[in-house]
Amino acid sequence: MATMKTAKARALTSTAKSAAPAADEKQRETSTFVAYSRIKQLILDNELAPGAQVLEQTLADQLGLSRTPVRDALTRLSQEGLLEVVPRHGIRVLPMSPDDMREIYEVLIALEPAATEMLTLRRPSKEEIAPLIEACEAMEQALEDDDLPRWATADARFHSSLIGLCGNRRLATMVSGVWEQSHRARMFTLRLRAKPVQSTREHREIVEAILAGDAAKARDLYRSHRETAAKGMMKLIEDFGLNRL
Repeated sequence: MATMKTAKARALTSTAKSAAPAADEKQRETSTFVAYSRIKQLILDNELAPGAQVLEQTLADQLGLSRTPVRDALTRLSQEGLLEVVPRHGIRVLPMSPDDMREIYEVLIALEPAATEMLTLRRPSKEEIAPLIEACEAMEQALEDDDLPRWATADARFHSSLIGLCGNRRLATMVSGVWEQSHRARMFTLRLRAKPVQSTREHREIVEAILAGDAAKARDLYRSHRETAAKGMMKLIEDFGLNRL
């Protein structure tokens, strides 16, 4: 009996020891994801501006995390091209060049109209595309209130919702990754651009074409919308030297 109790005790001790590292690893993964998400958002929203240099410890203190998950997050963001790790000097947020923006819009112009066509061919109901309609309404209200940041949030919601509704997860994943990369430039130039009245109108026209089941028209409207946005963005880059983004 004593031998059996000893064996059980050893088994429980062994299980506890093996569970502890697993729990620690899970906690580290969670902390790394939190650090990654929050630092990335700071960069995309230009709160960590292009060219900014920040110490690893400063970021850890700001986020309330230890340096290990922050270091792991910075390595991942470095691989994504958002920053570079500078030995003994923390990190430097990388700029976005005109060539970067040109490539981003080439991808968006190639993929997003196709997603719009896919969605339209499914003949979605008004209820199914409610997120698009609600985003249009939010954009229109934001313009009335002269609230450009709120307009930009609704605009982003429109595009992400449309891609999410297209029915092709791989295409949606590819577009989402590229869309994130353009966010910094879009937010930086928000007040340099003309008030987006025409852009808001174009969103409405796309929704109407989708509801009408006119896939070719919806696709072409979306492509024209993206091409116009690309021309405007590239002109701002040329006029204002936004390669420092």
